[in-house]
Amino acid sequence: VQVSLNDIVMIFAYAPIVAFLLGISDIIVPWETLLLSVVLYVVIPLIAGYLTRVYLLRQGSEVIQLTEKLKPWTIIGLLLTVILLFGFQGETIIAQPVVILLIAIPLIIQSLGVSAIAYTWAYFWRVPIEIAGPVALIGSSNFFELAVAVAISLFGLESGAALATVVGVLVEVPIMLFIVYLVNGTRNWFTWEKAHV
Repeated sequence: VQVSLNDIVMIFAYAPIVAFLLGISDIIVPWETLLLSVVLYVVIPLIAGYLTRVYLLRQGSEVIQLTEKLKPWTIIGLLLTVILLFGFQGETIIAQPVVILLIAIPLIIQSLGVSAIAYTWAYFWRVPIEIAGPVALIGSSNFFELAVAVAISLFGLESGAALATVVGVLVEVPIMLFIVYLVNGTRNWFTWEKAHV
């Protein structure tokens, strides 16, 4: 539900927000490109996921079983994506370490900060760990998959815009893994769940 709501917000908010922010800095981005990116990377996967779930439930199949079968492939896909992105921008990343740090440090602070606020808020609201954990992860997500697609389609693979989004992906993945580690390490803080069982 959280991921679905997150995607629905992205469908309606991503293109207007990006257009507004780029408009402030006088970068012209065609609306068609923004809308196409949202359709390809959010709308189609969301609909495909929904239809797959409905189909599995009608067949009496466990959705969790399919998730478990796909898990190794999704991890391989994520790793291949990161490797390919790094490969295209590898020389630039090695040649400009200071620029990379100037991009990465604010992203790290922002991602960890938003996650900490979301996770702390969930704790004080006495939300179950099964919800608090994804809340923290969604807080650390910056939708770089959309940003990479827009940057590459508009400015090319070797552009500064593509570099910034690639650094975003390279920063986001370790941060999310770190948040998973923290959530697993602090799940005993959510002791009120046991009291209600």
